Amino acid sequence: MTARVMRWALSELEKNSKVAIASVVSTSGSVPGKVGARLAISETGINGTIGGAGLEMIVSKSLNEMLIDATKPIGKVEVFGLNKGAKGYEVRPLDSLCGGRVTVAMEVLIPMPHILLMGGGHCAKAIAEACIPLDWNYSVQDSRAEYATIEGAKETHHSCPSDFLESESQESLSRFSDILLLGHDWKEDEERLIGLLKMNFKGRLGVIGSKSKWKAFSEIAIQNGISQESLDAVTCPIGLEIGAESPEEIAIAVLAQIMKDFKGIND
Repeated sequence: MTARVMRWALSELEKNSKVAIASVVSTSGSVPGKVGARLAISETGINGTIGGAGLEMIVSKSLNEMLIDATKPIGKVEVFGLNKGAKGYEVRPLDSLCGGRVTVAMEVLIPMPHILLMGGGHCAKAIAEACIPLDWNYSVQDSRAEYATIEGAKETHHSCPSDFLESESQESLSRFSDILLLGHDWKEDEERLIGLLKMNFKGRLGVIGSKSKWKAFSEIAIQNGISQESLDAVTCPIGLEIGAESPEEIAIAVLAQIMKDFKGIND
């Protein structure tokens, strides 16, 4: 069962979903769950068990609370006494007839970034190469066959922007933590931007380009029914201000900004 729970947890992380896991690490006396029992909860489901009854109900509540609040990996350990009169330092008594004691480790796993590079040119390739030592996933979409494949990409999409967007939904796009618009063609990036905002993409959205380019994009987006609030959530130009010029320097600036947001670091 442990392997099944862990496989499920990994599949949820692949979908860019946080996962909270409870593991029974030690027991004494009569208890409902044995050492190694695991319970995993994500924003969309639950898998496994630590024995059921009141213990599982209390632990499930704790996992859900941790899941809601966590912006980075967190964890805690709790000791439960399975009877009303359980006493002792850091022992949490439960209304149970089992009479034993259970130590449960709880942790929240945060998915690593998965970046969709929409436009597979020089900057996209440099960003992809910079992702490798970080163990971040990246995928690529481009209307040009020769740029729609980057070595190591998790997904490759050779398609025009409209075809790609029509094949996706808000839910399916949630597998990407970040989408970067890096296209060679102004009109393609414009189409991508408006399409993604109309689909209400929930991740981080960034656009490569100048402030004048963004001003033009914003005007067209508003004409197409996009709210100013949605536009304000987009980052353009992408990347921390470090004077980046070459594709490799831009890649460092972009990934540094994503890491800053990923780790919840405020200015």
